[in-house]
Amino acid sequence: MIALSSAPADLAGSHSASCVRIVGIDLLADLSGAFVWAAERVVVVSDLHLEKGSSFARRGVLLPPYDSAATLSRLAAIVARHDPRTVIALGDSFHDADAHERLGAAERAALGALQAGRDWIWIAGNHDPDLPDDLGGEVRSAITIGPLTFRHEPTGARGEIAGHLHPKARIARRGRSFDRRCFACDDGRAVMPAFGAYAGGLSIRDAAFSAIFGTLGFTAHVLGDRRMHAIAASRCY
Repeated sequence: MIALSSAPADLAGSHSASCVRIVGIDLLADLSGAFVWAAERVVVVSDLHLEKGSSFARRGVLLPPYDSAATLSRLAAIVARHDPRTVIALGDSFHDADAHERLGAAERAALGALQAGRDWIWIAGNHDPDLPDDLGGEVRSAITIGPLTFRHEPTGARGEIAGHLHPKARIARRGRSFDRRCFACDDGRAVMPAFGAYAGGLSIRDAAFSAIFGTLGFTAHVLGDRRMHAIAASRCY
């Protein structure tokens, strides 16, 4: 467990983020798909799936090979905006066991620059259970800070921030429906959206979310084009 600091949170409102309270802790669900814990200067991202494009290419499915660069660029923007003391990557940061070996020199340099001067926690995921020790940072199975526990696969425990399921919500607007990534949250736990450029999604109406939340009495904080939208899960489909 890491002790909490006594720094106050700065939660000045913005349409580009939703304020989410988990077991009494205020977090910002950012439009990028990151959680920002301002009081502790922590940024959390989940399911980067770096080098998914090259993994698919090896199986003959050709995708533009720019997903790692795009994902790290978006992460760099979050880090620059919030200047976190700690970054937690909630597992499946790499798409397969040797994806880190396929990272290009530019992407390795970008990752090194992101890690400079701050703590970096890699949480092991099901896609990357045995992370190498040459990536910089510290590898953990989970980490607890105050009342919050950060892990890859959700268990439904109170105070848990997890990833793995890539939540998405289908919403209707002006006679059209849209699938969008979202944070799935109630007052006791949260499942984060996938941050990776090529990561897919699982509907929050799937039984996997019922197992975590019990009912549809949770909220989808949906990533829109320009702002976040807090929508009751029961209104999504």
